[in-house]
Amino acid sequence: MRGFTQEAGRLTIARMCELAGVSRAGFYREPGQAREPSRQQWLEAELEKIAGQRRRYGYRRMTEELQARGWVVNHKRVLVLMRKQRLLCRWRRRWIRTTDSRHGWAIYPNLARDLKLSGLNQLWVADLSYIPLQHGFAYLAVILDAYSRRVIGWALEESLEAELTLAALRMALGKRGAPAGLIHHSDRGVQYACRPYGDLLRAHGIRGSMSRAGNPYDNAMVESFFKTLKLEEVYGSEYRDVRQARTRLRAYIEMIYNRQRLHSALGYLPPAAFEAKLHGATPTGPPSASPE
Repeated sequence: MRGFTQEAGRLTIARMCELAGVSRAGFYREPGQAREPSRQQWLEAELEKIAGQRRRYGYRRMTEELQARGWVVNHKRVLVLMRKQRLLCRWRRRWIRTTDSRHGWAIYPNLARDLKLSGLNQLWVADLSYIPLQHGFAYLAVILDAYSRRVIGWALEESLEAELTLAALRMALGKRGAPAGLIHHSDRGVQYACRPYGDLLRAHGIRGSMSRAGNPYDNAMVESFFKTLKLEEVYGSEYRDVRQARTRLRAYIEMIYNRQRLHSALGYLPPAAFEAKLHGATPTGPPSASPE
């Protein structure tokens, strides 16, 4: 201690503050005087809190969440703080083949490409993807309402048999019925092209639509959903088996994605809130096609 005091005597106050990592104002503050947290410290604490509730939110959604909570802050400031706190994430890419379009079943034309949606139940979009388990994989099939982005049907199984996609379609039909003019869009995978799936669509008067061969952009909405799901739930989890995965995914899809997660395409509203805002006045008839 004596040596430190002698050494300190040869340093300026400014240099000592720099070495100690404190401000000169802090040096002159009366001993025992409480130091109030700064606005930035409160903001950083709020960011940590939201990150714990909304795993892997990007900085734009984090900005919207903060503003909804009364903070006056822009996305640039949030980006800087999230980098500082290491709250930004990177998407880990891993690819498992789930689409087999080499089959002899019927292929539908792409009816979704030129649609102008004006309401719910005009276009449903469907796809499936893999979910890693501790030992092996499960497969998740989903159906979204293209107008609200809400997941209206889903199923998780360890097999890629047609029953997987049929179960998701049955759930959607149970929740929404099949209004006149409804179009169902998917890729060309055998699970969507097979006879049982086509029979179920036709039985409810639903027109089938399929993406162009090898073109994921034709079904970008569901691709975006799977990216979000894996970033915010799957990559941060380790599922013991399909039963545990089904329980966790149900909680994420039904409670977080549909009811809590802010969607930029919906004016930063969750799908359930967006649908509620429509007050049931949105037309459900067939949409119009945009001019060529």
